[in-house]
Amino acid sequence: MSKRTGKKATPSEPTSAESILSMLPPEAQQWAESLPWNQRRFVLSLCHLMCAASPEMRAGFLDDYTADGLISKVLEDRDTKQKVSHYLKEFNVKTELNTIALRRYIRQFYIHSAQDVRGQPDLYLESALRLVMSTAERNNVFNYILGFELIKMMFRMSWFQHEKLYRLQRNQDEFINTYIRPIQHTHKLNRIIVPKDERLFFARRDYFVQKPVISEKKLVELAIATFTTETTTNLGFSVIRHAHSLIFDYDYIFAAEQEALSYTE
Repeated sequence: MSKRTGKKATPSEPTSAESILSMLPPEAQQWAESLPWNQRRFVLSLCHLMCAASPEMRAGFLDDYTADGLISKVLEDRDTKQKVSHYLKEFNVKTELNTIALRRYIRQFYIHSAQDVRGQPDLYLESALRLVMSTAERNNVFNYILGFELIKMMFRMSWFQHEKLYRLQRNQDEFINTYIRPIQHTHKLNRIIVPKDERLFFARRDYFVQKPVISEKKLVELAIATFTTETTTNLGFSVIRHAHSLIFDYDYIFAAEQEALSYTE
């Protein structure tokens, strides 16, 4: 008879179940350990379905299952909400942070996270759980909202307006490489703007002053595909933390495009 070679767990070593449960908050751990067997089966069934579902299905489930509670928790951070609302007005963005907008953004945050960790569902679920369980992560939703709205604003700008925006920044190279070039690459890739001369980054051409025409649905899809949740959130956080991290002059940037010809000569 063959001998078993597996190491036998000693009383001092935690089992796999104990090790996993120890990662939960104390209240959640106590609840999970107190469940009778018939209810534990339900939890296991839910875990199985979540692991087997597509990221989009997980996002939909998490939205339906947690959104109302998350919104109420997010709204508790009134200070950050007021700051974000202030900066949205500063950048002339019309989005109002009401319950409908917050629910849409929480669902979008799930979907965006899933896009970032495609093929790594464990990391996606980890980010979703952090949002559900962590006050700091929930408050970070406002940073994500502000960052995403600013990225949408830049996606709608002409390349001439991009140039005027980046010229205002202290670190122009970093700003171009982080935001402007990825957006313009997406413009070209999706034939939203088609340059007539690829060699000239800013050229005196019709495309230079062309306003991108993008539906709201397409705009959200392109922004999610172009930027990670981390980049998006960091943009919003930097604006809230440092008032002049993104220098903005609405009248100058969105002045009449007739200026473009003399400006680029």
